[in-house]
Amino acid sequence: MRSACLATALAAGLSTGAAAEVQRTSFTALSDPGIDIAIREVIAPGRDPVGDPLILIHGARVPGVASFDLNVPGGSLAVDLAARGFAVYIVDLRGYGASTRPAAMDEAPVAAPPLVRSGAAVRDLGAAVNVVRERTGADRVFLLGWATGGHWAGQFATLYPETVSRLVLYNTLYGYTPDHPAIGRGSRLSAPDDPDRFDIDRFRNYRLNAADSLLPGWDRSIPVDDKATWRDPAVAEAYIAAALASDPTSTDRQPASFRAPSGALADSFLLASGAALWDARLITADVLIIRSENDFWSRPQDVDLLEAHLAARAVGSASTVEIPAATHFVHLDRPERGRDAFLQSVTAFLADGAG
Repeated sequence: MRSACLATALAAGLSTGAAAEVQRTSFTALSDPGIDIAIREVIAPGRDPVGDPLILIHGARVPGVASFDLNVPGGSLAVDLAARGFAVYIVDLRGYGASTRPAAMDEAPVAAPPLVRSGAAVRDLGAAVNVVRERTGADRVFLLGWATGGHWAGQFATLYPETVSRLVLYNTLYGYTPDHPAIGRGSRLSAPDDPDRFDIDRFRNYRLNAADSLLPGWDRSIPVDDKATWRDPAVAEAYIAAALASDPTSTDRQPASFRAPSGALADSFLLASGAALWDARLITADVLIIRSENDFWSRPQDVDLLEAHLAARAVGSASTVEIPAATHFVHLDRPERGRDAFLQSVTAFLADGAG
C-alpha cells in the first residue's frame, strides 16, 4: 500500500520544546574480538516505553549522533521519538564515530580493499541488537535505517528475522535493478578503465571528509534557491560540527576532516549496478518504506521491487510513504518541508506496532 504524505503540522507537536526532556546514556557492545560498538540511549525518563526498543542506523559516511541527535531544535530525530515514548538507541558501526576503527584507519588511506563491508556491518548491528535486548528485556526490536543504514538493517532482518518486529527503510537502495546514474555503473564510483568495477584508486580503503563535502548533495536536492527556507542554517552548522567532532583526529588535518570506511560505498555501488545482497522476501517483520521524492540515493524502482518482494511474503505487512518534494535529509529539513510528515509516518507505524 503506497500513500503520499503531505507536510502538515501535527497536533502532537512533533517539533516542540517539550521534546528536550530526555536522558542520554552511552554504552558499548562487543562485536568481533576487539571491536566495541558505541551505542547512545535516548529516553524520556519516568515513563514506560512504547513498543519495542528502536535502533537508529546511520548511513555510509556520517555516524549516528551527527545523523540523529544534533543539539539544536529540529535536529534530533532521537529526541523527537523519545519524547513520544519510544526508547531510542543510536548505533555507530565499526569505523564510525565512537566505535572501534580498523587499525588501517590509523594510517593514511591507501588503494586497498574497502574497509567495513556489509558482513562486518551486519555483525556489528547484531551485537548492538543483542545488548539492547538484554538491557531492556525485549525479545525483539524496531529498526530504522537511513540510506546505507537501511540496506544494513534489511540484510540483518533477513538473517535474524526473529529479533525484528518492525523495520523502517528510509531512502534505501535495494538492488537487483541496474543503471543508477549517480552511483552505479559508469558513475563517479566506477573505475575509469572499467565501469563495472568500484574505483578503489579514488575512494581507497577509507575516505577523509572535510566540512565542504557535506552540504553540496543536500543543496542540490533542495528545490528552491534560498536553502535557508528549506533547511535551518543552525541544523546544517550542527550537522557539520558533529560530523567533524565524531573523529578525535579530525583537527590533526588541515582542513579538518573525519574518517569514514569505503566499504559502504563499494557495496552501494554493487546494489546500484544490479547486484542483490539481500532478499526482502525473507523478512518477517512489518515494514515501512519511506522515500523522499527528491532523493538522490534510492530510486523509484528500488521501492517498486521492495513492494513486490514484500507482498510475496506469507507473513508481515508492508506499506510505503513518498514525501513530496522532500530531500534525502528530510528528517533534518524544516518541519513544513517534510520533516513533520516523516515523523508522523514513523511514529504512526511504530505506535501501531506497539499494539
